[in-house]
Amino acid sequence: MDEKVREAIFKKVKNEPFAQKFGIKLLDLDEGYSRVEMKFTPDMENFLGMAHGGALFALIDEAFETASNSHGTVAVALNMNITYISPPSPESTLIAVAREFSRTQRTAVYDIKLMDDQNNLIASCEALVYRKGAPLPFLKKEEG
Repeated sequence: MDEKVREAIFKKVKNEPFAQKFGIKLLDLDEGYSRVEMKFTPDMENFLGMAHGGALFALIDEAFETASNSHGTVAVALNMNITYISPPSPESTLIAVAREFSRTQRTAVYDIKLMDDQNNLIASCEALVYRKGAPLPFLKKEEG
């Protein structure tokens, strides 16, 4: 993987307001691959006292975003199909791993698994991006 792209994405995630709001951290990144984590906190619960699907989706989406843009060009979501398997335990650390399994000039498909710190499968997702072909806009700013 291009080291400039890697460093720029790590920096963007660290400073991304949405990631900060959820406490999402980028742990690992390679071409077509990303691993992110988040602590499941009480303020992420729904009215049933379980993890809100939107909070889980946020972590999955961050893994998807970083993996799909890891090639240094803009990729935007076209479709995400998520299946919630089991609720995480309170205060558990959640880890989402995105892996690219198909890429063409214009699209790419990712398999994303969300696990807890006990290695229980929490959710599974298949996601599709449109690859615009343009360089990531923040790479130009990093070079200047």
